Amino acid sequence: MEISVSTSAPIEVVDVTERVEEVVGDDVDSGVATVFVSHTTAAVVVNEAEPRLVEDIEEFVDGLVPDDGRYRHDEIDDNADSHIRSMLLGPSVTVPVADGALQLGTWQSILFVECDGPRTRTVQVLDD
Repeated sequence: MEISVSTSAPIEVVDVTERVEEVVGDDVDSGVATVFVSHTTAAVVVNEAEPRLVEDIEEFVDGLVPDDGRYRHDEIDDNADSHIRSMLLGPSVTVPVADGALQLGTWQSILFVECDGPRTRTVQVLDD
């Protein structure tokens, strides 16, 4: 199953928890759900979606890898920093499912992290 995520900034965190829950709730009673972004300049993480923390995460990701570094890949398309940021964060998370519901902790959310926006991305939700 797929969900589409659109962003409007170069670095942006989007809470996709409810959309993942909708997809999983229709298909799985118990098992695991893997949320995977099939792009090399985006990531998926689990953390709190509190707005001030989201801003902190965006600022941290922006500062994680300098965008003015001397990257050989920038000779091609000027986004090596985005590739490196997403590599450090990771392309997927796996969440247990019970009774058709994601088993996230009280403050946990599934967050899509755009590192090279604005763009529209495809996020895969695989369940078993």
